Amino acid sequence: MAVKLRMTRIGRRHRPFFRINAVESRTPRDGRILEKLGHYDPIEKDPAKQIVLNTERVKFWLDKGAIPSDTVSQILLRHGIKNKCAEVRTARRAKARAIARAKSVPFTKAEKIAAGKAAEAAKEQPKPEASTKTATPKEKTKPEDEKTTSDQADKK
Repeated sequence: MAVKLRMTRIGRRHRPFFRINAVESRTPRDGRILEKLGHYDPIEKDPAKQIVLNTERVKFWLDKGAIPSDTVSQILLRHGIKNKCAEVRTARRAKARAIARAKSVPFTKAEKIAAGKAAEAAKEQPKPEASTKTATPKEKTKPEDEKTTSDQADKK
């Protein structure tokens, strides 16, 4: 039986409240639980009251091979409970970041935004130079255009 540490939503509308449970992996989000391990109240202002965990039971389930979800893994790391899945995930992410940086591709959303701003700034700087260069040929063509229009008027 594959066990996961997952959150179950039990709050009302616009007032989220989650229980952290040990569940069988095939059960739905709000399905049957094996054991209640704590709760998480994201609206609570006091950080000490926001997350309540039974750390002994959490460590027990992790030792048995339970796999925490991404959110539960982050909550456990905040409480100082390290797990193998989180370490593997951070190592995989670090490797992907190194590959992206080697290819000079933005990896995070912040890097993408910064690259976009740099590209816009690079495009804006040559524009004034280009407009002065294009203005000189237009001035040269204007007298020619006037000549052609005056020539056309003379022919009529």
